[in-house]
Amino acid sequence: MITSEYIILILGYLFGFYMSWNIGANDVANSMASAVGAKAITIRQAIIIAAILNVVGATFIGAHVTNTIRKGIVSTEILSDPQAALRGGLAALLAAALWVSFATWKSLPVSTTHSIVGAMIGFGIMAGGPAVINWGKLAAVVMSWIISPVFSLLIAFSMFKLIVHLILKRPESSARALALAPFFIGLAFFVVILSFLFKTPLGKNLSITSSTALLLALIASPILGWGAKRILRQILQKRYQNGVEEIFRRIQIGTSCYVALAQGANDVANAIGPLAVIYFLVKTGSVGATVPVPVFLLLFGGIGIACGISMAGYRVMDTIGTRITNLTNTRGFSVDFAAASTVLLASKLGLPVSTTHAAVGGVLGVGLAGGIDAVNFRVVLQIMVYWVLTVPAAAATSMIIFKILQLTW
Repeated sequence: MITSEYIILILGYLFGFYMSWNIGANDVANSMASAVGAKAITIRQAIIIAAILNVVGATFIGAHVTNTIRKGIVSTEILSDPQAALRGGLAALLAAALWVSFATWKSLPVSTTHSIVGAMIGFGIMAGGPAVINWGKLAAVVMSWIISPVFSLLIAFSMFKLIVHLILKRPESSARALALAPFFIGLAFFVVILSFLFKTPLGKNLSITSSTALLLALIASPILGWGAKRILRQILQKRYQNGVEEIFRRIQIGTSCYVALAQGANDVANAIGPLAVIYFLVKTGSVGATVPVPVFLLLFGGIGIACGISMAGYRVMDTIGTRITNLTNTRGFSVDFAAASTVLLASKLGLPVSTTHAAVGGVLGVGLAGGIDAVNFRVVLQIMVYWVLTVPAAAATSMIIFKILQLTW
């Protein structure tokens, strides 16, 4: 006979998969939109690459321990009542997923992290009242709506202007692009290495200290940059047809792959975190401030993300890649570098940032580098409205679902 707890667990798996699907459908734009918009790869190639790398990132790099309450915005005291916690986990998953689904249907990028935060706030208010909400932390999330895109905008704008100054405006620009390739590739590798090793679960598992991670990045990035230059020279065989963009097309594919891998590692917690809470409540009857996440749950989330990418990822990808501004490979590289650098810098400073906001800010930055007329501000305004609506919409939906569960179970 199936008990009510196991019915809840089955629903948790369903809602967790649905949330994972939505992460893939919406957040894939963070990693692949600029590459598709710049025609570095096709949408079909982007879907295949992102699907594979998200599964790998979620399963092998995703955190094996997750906070029971995302971002510490809601007090863990509300988890002391197992029944309320089970209802809350289900309500949060479904509410966040429904909001992201609606945004994806509208082809607009929103933060899945902020969606689950809003949903947890709704559950917290219903279960324990406004007193259980850390309003200071919520203010930090609101600030991230400004911090993430502005950081990324400035970095992308500066990087593209640097490329223009050092390469695009110079004679024999293709030869200069190849000569300077180790510098730009080395910069990208520096950010990638630090992102995976500097104050991360992977770095801790490998017993790598912060200073060691920094030293490894400083040593490895120039070596990898020069090695990549040799490979580029062999690929291009000195036959330049729009050589600058072709060189940066190859670099951009690499940076987009990194963002996809990191996306799977980081964003899988938005779906699997609440599911892990439900799983351990059913199995043990209680949870602490953190819970271990079994590898099979990470794989489960990664597969859900991959399904979302393959079925609906093109919608938001088209918005970021083509509707805000026209992208080239040099611009696309600047966007990817800016998004990765923003997430690395802000997350290490303890600021709650969104890769979605950073990616959009980067696209806006390279667009503004070409002049105000190069940016479709109507689309930008639509996106920003949805960013602002994310937390309250997810919270309100979560409150309604929690109340329905309370009345029926």
